[in-house]
Amino acid sequence: MSNSRLRSRRDAGGGAGAAGRDELVSRSLQSAEHCLGVQDFGTAYAHYLLVLSLAPELKDSVKETFQYTLFRWAEELDALNRIQDLLGCYEQALELFPDDEVICNSMGEHLFRMGFRDEAAGYFHKAVKLNPDFSDAKENFYRVANWLVERWHFIMLNDTKRNTIYNAAIQKAVCLGSRSVLDIGAGTGILSMFAKKAGAHSVYACELSKTMYELACDVVAANKMEAGIKLLHMKSLDIEIPKHIPERVSLVVTETVDAGLFGEGIVESLIHAWEHLLLQPKTKGESCNCEKYGKVIPASAVIFGMAVECAEIRRQHRVGIKDIAGIHLPTNVKFQSPAYSSVDAEETVEPYTTEKMSRVPGGYLALTECFEIMTVDFNNLQELKSLATKKPDKIGIPVIKEGILDAIMVWFVLQLDDEHSLSTSPSEETCWEQAVYPVQDLTDYWIKPGDHVMMEVSCQDCYLRIQSISVLDLECQMDVARSFTQNKDLLSLGNEAELCSALANLQTSKPDAVEQTCVLESTEIALLNNIPYHEGFKMAMSKVLSSLTPEKLYQTMDTHCQNEMSSGTGQSNTVQNILEPFYVLDVSEGFSILPLIAGTLGHVKPYSSVEKDQHRIALDLISEANHFPKETLEFWLRHVEDESAMLQRPKSDKLWSIIILDVIEPSGLIQQEIMEKAAISRCLLQSGGKIFPQYVLMFGLLVESQTLLEENAVQGTERTLGLNIAPFINQFQVPIRVFLDLSSLPCIPLSKPVELLRLDLMTPYLNTSKREVKVHICKSGRVTAIPFWYHMYLDEEIRLDTSSEASHWKQAAVVLDNPIQVEMGEELVLSVQHHKSNVSITVKQ
Repeated sequence: MSNSRLRSRRDAGGGAGAAGRDELVSRSLQSAEHCLGVQDFGTAYAHYLLVLSLAPELKDSVKETFQYTLFRWAEELDALNRIQDLLGCYEQALELFPDDEVICNSMGEHLFRMGFRDEAAGYFHKAVKLNPDFSDAKENFYRVANWLVERWHFIMLNDTKRNTIYNAAIQKAVCLGSRSVLDIGAGTGILSMFAKKAGAHSVYACELSKTMYELACDVVAANKMEAGIKLLHMKSLDIEIPKHIPERVSLVVTETVDAGLFGEGIVESLIHAWEHLLLQPKTKGESCNCEKYGKVIPASAVIFGMAVECAEIRRQHRVGIKDIAGIHLPTNVKFQSPAYSSVDAEETVEPYTTEKMSRVPGGYLALTECFEIMTVDFNNLQELKSLATKKPDKIGIPVIKEGILDAIMVWFVLQLDDEHSLSTSPSEETCWEQAVYPVQDLTDYWIKPGDHVMMEVSCQDCYLRIQSISVLDLECQMDVARSFTQNKDLLSLGNEAELCSALANLQTSKPDAVEQTCVLESTEIALLNNIPYHEGFKMAMSKVLSSLTPEKLYQTMDTHCQNEMSSGTGQSNTVQNILEPFYVLDVSEGFSILPLIAGTLGHVKPYSSVEKDQHRIALDLISEANHFPKETLEFWLRHVEDESAMLQRPKSDKLWSIIILDVIEPSGLIQQEIMEKAAISRCLLQSGGKIFPQYVLMFGLLVESQTLLEENAVQGTERTLGLNIAPFINQFQVPIRVFLDLSSLPCIPLSKPVELLRLDLMTPYLNTSKREVKVHICKSGRVTAIPFWYHMYLDEEIRLDTSSEASHWKQAAVVLDNPIQVEMGEELVLSVQHHKSNVSITVKQ
């Protein structure tokens, strides 16, 4: 058979195949359009997949319809909880449109709602890289950037002292012969690059976070060290020899330490390193070449503590009032913050919170001298192994000053080698925060000289734990000492530590256990302590209900009279019995007692939207203690099938008198989708009913703050000792810093506060999406940031200030990319935009 005959047959077959394909594509497109018409999004999506796999050239023409179909089908899958199918659809869509920022952003939104924050942040970041002007993706990315690259990376890289000391210690070790190096938890790779610059011939670095690993790859390449540093995207616990690195190394460098020293798993990773990745340690007295022996930087650490009085810590971790706007808190409900969890808890929770104690609002008072808690030698395998199994140490510390015992504050000195050390003490100018162990569950928190603060210290499940904190006063010590002398068995203890233990046990023996422990976030505890908030809501709700009563009473009595006349019975009931209650819905985030306060205001049926069982039980117990009839308080989520449709009528023929919305997040940002929630709420109000707050005013001022600049972006190459890191990590800077305390933020105000924005939940026509604000400069300087906060108006007279001393809210600030020099008397114009609950503030030049 000739070649020409072969070619013609193939062409004929190809033509028939092409025609068949075109026919199938055409029919599938028609079917997809039909399915869209009848809202069969799943089948429509399947048809579009077939079309695009057969005819990729149609991508551009069907792209928008395909996106719409994908998003609607994804919503259905989400509602049906078919998570795997939903993710599968997005993966298929991204194979077809890998550079589509809209699909990336939507995938991120679904992942974020499911709780996969890191993965969501990655998709938002990709969407922003694909289209830097895509506002939805930018706003999503700004909200979750902290999960991709935590803010402390910027602060640490700007800490010249920390970088210099680590560099010196690594340089010294390499010069002494430790020339093969493993960097555990590499971050941006700065310690690996210090080792390479010092002359190490083999440098390996492992980093678990995908984002940080990719960032380190870019940084190392930009500094022309990619040939000398091998980066591994994995946990150090998974590194094997020779699979990942060819042989054991002579030096491990790491800074996998948190404010409580052990919280990032340094003990576990170093035990594994000594057993599998490091050369054996040098024994004392040996002076041979360091290349033959293993060592760790940091070499050791000493942990210190101090008992302190601090009103701010107390406010966030202890409910300090018994009555809140007329609601009595009973003793059978015990509120605790998550930091007060026991080792036996099902879930491992960080047993401390962290604070920059030098900047804590209101400061703190030292009640004891600084005391040593424990030391740890990172170059001693047996000591590291014994840490987790060791029985808790019992410590008793004498009190030197009278005050309220609020917390044990903890810091440490990291000894990098025999010459170089870093302290995380609050008195040091450093990037570090301190670990704070709030004191809870004492009968009396007032202590005085002569008393002893008792505690147990251990290192269990990779956390430094300080537990069983109690106080022994002088009188009690004398009583116990007398009882000891009368008891020969106790005298046989003989050991001071055991005596302390016995004293502590006597002091901490508790009466009958409380009926309900209710664990609240620190912001929820601060909210319970916020008296103006609850008093303000009580007054505002009372005014609304009073204004509605005459109308409701009149309507009810009129209806009742008509019924009596038509029935001719002449029987009468009390107005109270026939009067419909006022319906009040509280959809605040988290724990709230506002429904209980509403329940004290007359014939009211309040609904709470709390989700957790322990919170419902606590509210029930508080209701009982305040003599509420059993049926008064309802938990709204029991009546709502779909949580996303929480805003609906209380009954098919009834409307709400009051709906309480959470407008501001504790972080200082406006809640997502709040204007959409307000729009639905307005449709569900009875005539004269109100949304709380009715409107919100946003205020801001111009400040100069070097602190905010350094916490938001790496400032050049000087602080990183000449290494080029800033341009890469600064891709992850965000224009808004949250969880700020303006009262203690180091800054210089350059203007007076000005109103930036009005958000009206009751009268939306008063809202504008964009406005310009003139700001008068009252002090010369450099504008580096615009902090902002809110006044929430429950009505025209009752206002809550999110920047007040009692506020449970924090504040936020826009940090400028390029600071602006201003002179007194000048004016700056700010452009303020509001889009989908996100606010952007830019300076018009």
